[in-house]
Amino acid sequence: MGPRARGVAALAVALAVAALGGSAISQWRGRSSSAASDTARRPNPSDRVRVEVLNGGGQFGAARQATEQLRDLGFDVVFFGNASAFGRDSSVVLDRVGALGSARDVADALGIRNVRSEPDPNLYLDVSVVLGKDWIPATVAPEPESDAPQRAWWDPRGWFRR
Repeated sequence: MGPRARGVAALAVALAVAALGGSAISQWRGRSSSAASDTARRPNPSDRVRVEVLNGGGQFGAARQATEQLRDLGFDVVFFGNASAFGRDSSVVLDRVGALGSARDVADALGIRNVRSEPDPNLYLDVSVVLGKDWIPATVAPEPESDAPQRAWWDPRGWFRR
């Protein structure tokens, strides 16, 4: 290999190392969070709230929409699906472990007012949500592009648009 080829190879390796190093450094920097705009309290990662979401109102996709909404806020939805019967008019959040605070957090996140405590030691979860016909999914407005984190010029993740 000639001296010119070695120089090009060394330059390529240096650029790759710089890009990877810059990417690692950018992961350590704080990111702006949109937590201030959330109306519901986000649980701490140590506060693992296990939730099940059941569709009792019969609206197509309601349990999935509620699950996505809760997961976006940091709740651990361990199951979602249909309730044993449709026809429930009002939604309810059930505390399953005797900790009403977690149930209220879930209720606030979904905009549900009815919260009850019905502990059940046979369930491996903290909160049950039974959606009724009255539940309306929150509409999430897309974030403005200007709030998106700006990537450094050397970060290869910013070179390609999705």
